[in-house]
Amino acid sequence: MDTSTRRLVMVAGDGESGESCRTFIFKGENHTLGNALRSVILQNPDVLFCGYSIPHPAEDQMPLRIQTVSSVPAQDALRRGLEDLKDMCSVVSSKFNSALVH
Repeated sequence: MDTSTRRLVMVAGDGESGESCRTFIFKGENHTLGNALRSVILQNPDVLFCGYSIPHPAEDQMPLRIQTVSSVPAQDALRRGLEDLKDMCSVVSSKFNSALVH
């Protein structure tokens, strides 16, 4: 699969930071995912920095930068953040549906 069709691309970091500092480019996403994911990732004690930007409204991409302690790859922090956010959304959806029934 070439990079033009991927929804998530990992940008190679510099040689100094190793695996602990990476930028991930999400295609087709905006502040909705960016802010939620940033908030969840920052709850991870191994994460030193997490931030995102929307470079321009005409560009359909959202860069997300993660920096972790040296022993934890940034890719692992992203994976954990995505899983935690998915779990949170499942709980909210379940409670919402339960409230609709009652």
